[in-house]
Amino acid sequence: MRAIARYVRIPPRKARLVIDLVRGKPVQEAMVILNNLPNKAARLTRKVLESAVANAMHNEGFDPRDLFIARAYVDEGPRWKRILPKDRGRAFRILKRTSHITIELSPLTMRPQPTRRQTTPRTAITQPTQHPMESQPAKQEEQA
Repeated sequence: MRAIARYVRIPPRKARLVIDLVRGKPVQEAMVILNNLPNKAARLTRKVLESAVANAMHNEGFDPRDLFIARAYVDEGPRWKRILPKDRGRAFRILKRTSHITIELSPLTMRPQPTRRQTTPRTAITQPTQHPMESQPAKQEEQA
């Protein structure tokens, strides 16, 4: 179950900041996060998330409380090229970037459980090693 918003008028870099906050979270928790963020990217992401939830409910019959955001990413769309007139007849180019926002949902039963990193047990504290040149005995010159 997924939803895609294409040609959204927001730079991908700004949209990724919001998407990174909700990736992997349950749907209800993600909605709370998006409702409390003040920026435009949060509003656009919330609309895509609501659409993905509606798709899951209507097409697959899932309960929104049993879903989490399995994949969420932002791709770059086409750039609008605009011209900004400057002094002495020059013109600067402005790139108005667009985004494609994609959110995919999965049931909570398929959610991977976080694993703890296995650390090796500490053994006895070792003595610091010496430089190889310091450990060799000094050679005494032989007189012939």
